[in-house]
Amino acid sequence: VGRAGSDILDVYGTAFDVKSKSDDSPLTEADLRAHRVIVDGLATIDATIPVISEESEAPNYSVRRTWRRYWLVDPLDGTREFVNRNGEFTVNIALIEDNEPVLGIVGVPVRGDIYIGDVKKREAFRVVGSSRHSLTTRRLGHDGITVVASRSHGGERLESYLESLVPVFGRVDRKAMGSSLKLCLLAEGLADFYPRLGPTSEWDIGAAQAVLQAAGGSVLQLDGSPFLYNAKASFLNPDFFAVGDSSLNWVELLPPMTDI
Repeated sequence: VGRAGSDILDVYGTAFDVKSKSDDSPLTEADLRAHRVIVDGLATIDATIPVISEESEAPNYSVRRTWRRYWLVDPLDGTREFVNRNGEFTVNIALIEDNEPVLGIVGVPVRGDIYIGDVKKREAFRVVGSSRHSLTTRRLGHDGITVVASRSHGGERLESYLESLVPVFGRVDRKAMGSSLKLCLLAEGLADFYPRLGPTSEWDIGAAQAVLQAAGGSVLQLDGSPFLYNAKASFLNPDFFAVGDSSLNWVELLPPMTDI
């Protein structure tokens, strides 16, 4: 992650070119350089574990559906944030086992820190230099809710839904954030709820989901069911929400998202 972050920052400091992929999302030299560093690095750990990366062609689902364990990588999550130079982009590496993330590493190149979550050990921490800080989500209080939302991907559905939270929670504070840092805010206990009513892919959230779950939170489908990986041919995610306080029945507590 550190090597990939360094390569990303090398490009970040230049007048880099921006290309468009087939889905009109941006692509830079930083995405490709980070991809190569990560894939090569993971091969040195265990070359038998396959890797799925946003920046490489994945095997057909008939092949990968047989995988019990694999790495899921987004070499540069938040390319729009990278292009806009606001620093809110990350390097995401997740280890998926039996359709669920069990280990997540989220690097923040501009800050130089790394979030790590081990779901099996229920340990999550943030590494800043030589210091390691444990992460724990917070319980939802009685004086409102703090919602984290995308800085680059909003829309009328999201705005309408956020308005519907006011009668339920009274006060709704909002934090805008790019990339997988939204889930990391929940893991740090700095926010309570993240609704995602728009397109994402599995590599966008796998690593940060592991960090959040290890810290005590959850990522759920709109009906409250678990969020699964490599369970279908497409990498596109359904709408979902993430929470810090897993002790609550959020499906009963929240206004229905499917009505928007």
